[in-house]
Amino acid sequence: MYDVIIVGAGAAGLMAAVTAAEQGRQVLLLEKMDQAGRKLRITGKGRCNLTNTNPLRDTLPHIGSDSRWVRNAYGRFFNRELMDFFEQRGVELTVERGNRVYPASGKALDIFLALINDLEGRDNVTIRKNCTVKKIETLNVPSEEAGTRPQATAVILQNGERIACRHIVLATGGLSYPTTGSTGAGYRMASDLGHTVIEPVPALVALSSSTPIPDDLVGFQLKNVQLAILRDGAVVYQSPIGEMTFVNDGLSGPIVLSASRYASRPLHAGAALTARLDLKPGLTPDQLDRRLQADLAANGTRVFNDALRLWLPAELIPLALKQLHIEYYKRLHQINGEERRRLGRWLKGVEFPLTGTHDWNEAIVTQGGVALSEVNPKTMESKLVQGLYLVGELLDLDADTGGYNLQLAFSTGHAAGMAV
Repeated sequence: MYDVIIVGAGAAGLMAAVTAAEQGRQVLLLEKMDQAGRKLRITGKGRCNLTNTNPLRDTLPHIGSDSRWVRNAYGRFFNRELMDFFEQRGVELTVERGNRVYPASGKALDIFLALINDLEGRDNVTIRKNCTVKKIETLNVPSEEAGTRPQATAVILQNGERIACRHIVLATGGLSYPTTGSTGAGYRMASDLGHTVIEPVPALVALSSSTPIPDDLVGFQLKNVQLAILRDGAVVYQSPIGEMTFVNDGLSGPIVLSASRYASRPLHAGAALTARLDLKPGLTPDQLDRRLQADLAANGTRVFNDALRLWLPAELIPLALKQLHIEYYKRLHQINGEERRRLGRWLKGVEFPLTGTHDWNEAIVTQGGVALSEVNPKTMESKLVQGLYLVGELLDLDADTGGYNLQLAFSTGHAAGMAV
């Protein structure tokens, strides 16, 4: 009998396996794909932003309303512990802009190899690939807390094989990047055992808009801009100043991906949302208006479509001309006060009505999953089934871009590994 069976060899599962093995447990790691760590090896465009050096107080806001739930796991295994873990296994790390931590080689493969080589070098670890778990077997046993409570006792494989164990860690991931093996099977198994599964939606994903994006604008990146998400005219999310990219049907890039965490669920529920882009976040509306007045006065003989280069990159001018409804060849000295104010409002708030998100093939993480109220935040053990632990993206837990999601995976995996 194994001490623990870990279902899923992604970031959380691999960390749970290493942690349990270090404590001398007999570990069986099951992976349904022909290779372990597929998603981990492509994360961060193959570079693997594994964590962020921000202190805890600055990290928790990037997780949002669920940040208190992760305090216990972070108290035992946070960014410094994670960095030490990989450095002790020979991975040199580097800190880049925004306090993001990467392997110095720029290769996510190095992070994966540090984990898998550790496991493959241990006598108390067995790894089986091409191995699909169909269900978790339980047995009702007496419980001091709740009379009779199910106890996880075995996994049943797709081929009918039964493997007994004392503990089971479900680390099957969410639904993002399904080609890496994330098919949502863990949600079904958790639901079959009585767990509440919050409906998964794509997160950290591009947003689609009904506004036509000119061909010349597709792929163009804007820097030092700010994005707000509006619902019924009220701002529900305001991004920091950062970068965004236009795609053929909408918006993408770092500030858009983070904004998608606040837009995806309402959009999938049919809500009407608008993305408002501030092209001049460093200026107040009054400051911008004074600058426009000065520019118009100093360039009075220039025609409007040419003079837009004073305030915009060339790629944005076709979109501006289409939406501003100001005569292309009007001289700047002919621009009246209402037109100037219209231009100022546009520069401070280009609006893109949102129609949805891109699909699971592009989503970096899953929003939704097993309800946190049903999982012990100290150990990751299910409150409904003894001996069952739920970690990583399987949980209803996600964060902004910047290394925060992988830290969640590694910290919850470590907590489960220690608990077993």
